[in-house]
Amino acid sequence: MSTAPQGRAPWFVQLHDRLAVAVDQKIGWQRLPKPLGLLTLIGLRDNLRRKNLFDTGSYPSSNLPPVGPPDMQGLTGRTADGTYNDLADPRMGMARSRFGRNVPPDRAFPETEPRLLSPSPREVSRALLTRHAFVPAESVNTLVAAWLQFMIKDWVSHGQGIMDRPWRIDLADDDPWPAPPMLVPRTIPDPTRVDGHDGLPPTFLNENSPWWDASQLYGNTLDEQRSLRTGEGGRLRVPNGSPFPDAPDKDPSAIPGFWLGLAMMHLVFLLEHNAICDALHDACPTWPDEELFQRARLITAALIAKIHTVEWTPAVISHPTTVAAMHANWYGLLGERLHKMFGRLSRSEVLSGIVGGRTDHFGVPYSLTEEFVAVYRMHPLIPDDWSFRSAADDSLLQQATFAELTGRQAYDVLGKHSLTDLLYSFGTSHPGLVTLHNYPRFLQEFQRPDGKLMDLGAVDILRSREVGVPRYNEFRRQLHLLPAKDFDTLTDNPVWAEELRRVYDGDIERVDLSVGMFAEPRPKGFAFSDTAFRIFVLMASRRLNSDRFLTTAYTPQVYTRTGLDWIENNSMTSVLLRHFPGLRASLRSVDNAFAPWSAVGVRQ
Repeated sequence: MSTAPQGRAPWFVQLHDRLAVAVDQKIGWQRLPKPLGLLTLIGLRDNLRRKNLFDTGSYPSSNLPPVGPPDMQGLTGRTADGTYNDLADPRMGMARSRFGRNVPPDRAFPETEPRLLSPSPREVSRALLTRHAFVPAESVNTLVAAWLQFMIKDWVSHGQGIMDRPWRIDLADDDPWPAPPMLVPRTIPDPTRVDGHDGLPPTFLNENSPWWDASQLYGNTLDEQRSLRTGEGGRLRVPNGSPFPDAPDKDPSAIPGFWLGLAMMHLVFLLEHNAICDALHDACPTWPDEELFQRARLITAALIAKIHTVEWTPAVISHPTTVAAMHANWYGLLGERLHKMFGRLSRSEVLSGIVGGRTDHFGVPYSLTEEFVAVYRMHPLIPDDWSFRSAADDSLLQQATFAELTGRQAYDVLGKHSLTDLLYSFGTSHPGLVTLHNYPRFLQEFQRPDGKLMDLGAVDILRSREVGVPRYNEFRRQLHLLPAKDFDTLTDNPVWAEELRRVYDGDIERVDLSVGMFAEPRPKGFAFSDTAFRIFVLMASRRLNSDRFLTTAYTPQVYTRTGLDWIENNSMTSVLLRHFPGLRASLRSVDNAFAPWSAVGVRQ
């Protein structure tokens, strides 16, 4: 059974890829001059595209959810559940399809007990993740953390797990956990998988559509989508307080992971969607509600994709080479200026960017992967302590713990302060660095809305083991990186090296993926690890390459000329200023809205 692309690249491409891997292993892309670094990253990406995309959708299946018949609307609009993005394979990327893999099947089997629970995920969390003092990521602001979860809610979800046979984590005698043993829900098994002796690893379903379709705003089903719309002018409902006061089962705060930053991002882009509807109505005054809604959704989703590609990602990996590489994903190496003046000048994605080019799945149906989920577990970005200040004069409005910003309490904060002041407070403060000993204290003793108490640090460790994501060294081998020889080469912090040696009983091969990524030295300007970046190199491009609405259908006929101009001429800064002009004094201090803003009254 073929699970990975088998096409053979031309000899010169293969040579370039081999040279890129060799140079990267010997020197490191980040130590090269920018032109050579870019050439190396291109080679690394090509190599990953050929060797690290694996299709789990081809594994034996039954009881697949039905796909409705095609209609003309699907040619110019996204479906609610993600179907028909690829017209030849309508199931591709639909909600409740399988996570793919970036490692081959024989490396994707979960370990069995007791090895799967060794060392104890709880002890890993206590000994290596616990935050003793907040370590800030000073190159970015806290909007970075809010934005990341806003994206995650669009792309991936394993669901809330099942408790019929929970994982049981035994606790040390000195563990203060209130109710031993620690019980952790198991990841929901794949109901579409045919049981059998097929020699393939287990699979799991993604509750969300993995397309960059802004499903966190629009829902993953037609019923959800209808409940979010006003029914007039294509607009979405903008809640005042709890968005579903009369339907508690639909309240977002009832879902684990809801907090103030996520609510803020939702509100910003609900307003942006409605502003786009108004612009489309002005350009096309006869269009009905449905037409305005569908086109505005396309434009909003593409604008979000652009902001993530050319603003958020360059902010969190602000090495000069990666900044250039991310802009090249959207505009090509010929650059933004030529792109805006002349459009695409080449069919090459390297020269003219991915967006508006040809759709390419690289031989494997599109999905997001278990490895992608694992490297996006970046809870250290969240501070424990927050200060909210006035955008008018920087005066202190409120101090709060992160606990007070979660669940339904987030609505209280939203009701107490203006969004202008909240955004200002996020923009002028720092998130945490994604590193050891910087995990939010609140999340190590987190009570879910359903009452279950969880140490999310331990759960993060367990989840990667449970779904078969390799541990750190094996993960690096599979991504064509050299493994760590020992604990002293894994990290440049000798105290951490000794802690790691003790927790993992001297076995470097047992180090968990997230622990190794948190421990390793980071490239200049990076808020997270180079190992995590390898999945970004592959999957950030893939989210664009595979999406018809960001490639062949990125046209005036589909988006309208008004829509394309809106995407090309807007940024996170212009979005914020359109709806919150009181941020102008602070935002003028930065070129990127995710960089730290100046406090009001502070001269640059």
